[in-house]
Amino acid sequence: MRKEKTIDFQIKWAWHSISRMYNAYAARFDTTMAVGYVLLNIDIEHGTPATKIAPLLGMEPRSLVRMLKNLEERGLIRREVSKDDKRFVRIVLTELGKEKRELAREGVISFNTMIRDKIPLDKLVVFFDVIKDINRLVEEENQKLKAGEITEDF
Repeated sequence: MRKEKTIDFQIKWAWHSISRMYNAYAARFDTTMAVGYVLLNIDIEHGTPATKIAPLLGMEPRSLVRMLKNLEERGLIRREVSKDDKRFVRIVLTELGKEKRELAREGVISFNTMIRDKIPLDKLVVFFDVIKDINRLVEEENQKLKAGEITEDF
């Protein structure tokens, strides 16, 4: 099978194109797509517990620790340690972090508006149904692999 005919190639190719576009957009504001993605997943009003951020983003905790350190050094977030339980840390956006978050939000809205304006709703509905099914199947396969039920050909 040619790689261009595989489902995973098409998904990865599309995501890389989107990622490059978002990074070009983010670079105009001295940031990156990854930073914008993290900022968008931190509750703007109350902050977000540090332990909840990695699962929200699908990141490994080690990668997130480096990212949060970078965001803190850049003045985009601050850590608030609970007075009751010193193990509990909430990540809160600074004013600069809120500004960068809003720019990221505008970029996401702009991209989605452009796609919705150019691709008919019926096609998007089918796309969302198919991608949801793919995600479900992949998650089922991941669970089997974790449980040791390795299959030869998925």
